[in-house]
Amino acid sequence: MAKILCPTRGGKASYRTQDIAIAQALERGEPLVFLYVVDTHFLDRTERAVRPDVVVEEITRMGEFLLTMAQERARAQGALAEARIRRGEFHEELKQAVREEKADLVILGHPEEEESAFKLSALEALAAEVREEMGVEVQIV
Repeated sequence: MAKILCPTRGGKASYRTQDIAIAQALERGEPLVFLYVVDTHFLDRTERAVRPDVVVEEITRMGEFLLTMAQERARAQGALAEARIRRGEFHEELKQAVREEKADLVILGHPEEEESAFKLSALEALAAEVREEMGVEVQIV
């Protein structure tokens, strides 16, 4: 069975995207999977003495909490959602998750200019790449 995959960072900025993904899952009758990617490539740009293992552990814990909150939002709206955490570079982990979950729809949140790590043009390029390489529908909402 096909699934809907919704990468999320969690929190207030992601609620709208999560709600749209939940509504799509209910409408299509497909399972929903929320994805959180622990991407620590930003550590490569820091000059501080940082223990990457501690950072990864903390970000992973935060991701688990944010995914639990997303699942509770889904449940409150009448949908069940699974949660997945992956570690690595976001673009590659997203594609791998599409493969493993056999997703037929990926829902990406429209970036908030001040808060997002993505600019809209970069997100559109990622969406096009996933569509072409993976052969799945991608919506930026």
